[in-house]
Amino acid sequence: MTEINRRQFGSLAAVTAAATLTRSLWAREVAAQPAPGRFYIALVADTHIIDDFYVKGSENGVEDNTSILVTTPRLTAARDLINSLSPAIEQVFVLGDYFHNYPSADYDFYFKNTTRLDNAKAITDGFRMPVHIGFGNHDYDVHRVPREMSHRLFKAKFNANPYGSLDYKGCRFVHLNNLLGSTQDNKALEFNPSVGSLGEAQLHWFEAQLAERKPTFVFVHYPLMAIRDTEFSDYGLHPLLRKYQDTIRLVVTGHVHKWIDFAHTYGPQHYIMASTRYDPNAYMLLEIDPARGSSRFINADLVEWSTHYSKPYRAEERSAPQLNH
Repeated sequence: MTEINRRQFGSLAAVTAAATLTRSLWAREVAAQPAPGRFYIALVADTHIIDDFYVKGSENGVEDNTSILVTTPRLTAARDLINSLSPAIEQVFVLGDYFHNYPSADYDFYFKNTTRLDNAKAITDGFRMPVHIGFGNHDYDVHRVPREMSHRLFKAKFNANPYGSLDYKGCRFVHLNNLLGSTQDNKALEFNPSVGSLGEAQLHWFEAQLAERKPTFVFVHYPLMAIRDTEFSDYGLHPLLRKYQDTIRLVVTGHVHKWIDFAHTYGPQHYIMASTRYDPNAYMLLEIDPARGSSRFINADLVEWSTHYSKPYRAEERSAPQLNH
């Protein structure tokens, strides 16, 4: 198991103490605007779970090398907080970088050893509600591991597909995958792993999902600014978001590890959310109102925008919450 020092342990203990306050305050906050049919979901991103095969000191700089060693206790703290809320969170979505890179390019290695894939699943299996896993760039290794192998592992280990949707209580939640297009194909002329792309099949699938006009929440790993706007003539993710902006209630992404509000730059409201790798309080708590087709980002005013961080969820520190239409 990964060791943590006394200072890191003390920090995590403080987070646990703050969570104790949250359990009663959450009930008070959601009761402030009661309405039948509303439900609650949570988002986490960039959990970056590691294992005993991880080589310490592999990251860029002190902060990255320190944070990667405490991804397990930080995700566990976020999970325990989310589990403790009443009324209960009903669905959890993980927006990619579930684990951190591949210790081997051999498929069988992951069934002969306990790896970061197993460690990540063990943590998220502890959620009391269903968990839906999306792909991030660290869940692939497009330079040396075939994408098909990553897909096989996700199916075998997590029963997760490369992209998909969930219909729940009148709303649709879509996990897109920005690592399936030509910019992520190491044999393509357009190969550029820093730029996301979806590929034609996924784009057509996504439009078919949107054409049904259900209130839709979209999750994808790369922020929209890092995904190709069009991929085939004038067809691509950005035009689809604008075309169906009355259907799409919210777009949330990760990857940058910071909280950033792009407002309606791309049509629907777009947030980049921070990472539990750097802050166990980096979760997004959403109240969904299917009747109104709206969502409420309950802990929005505790976010320290343009940073890794968010204050622990404490209702007495709050002002009026945001409402997204």
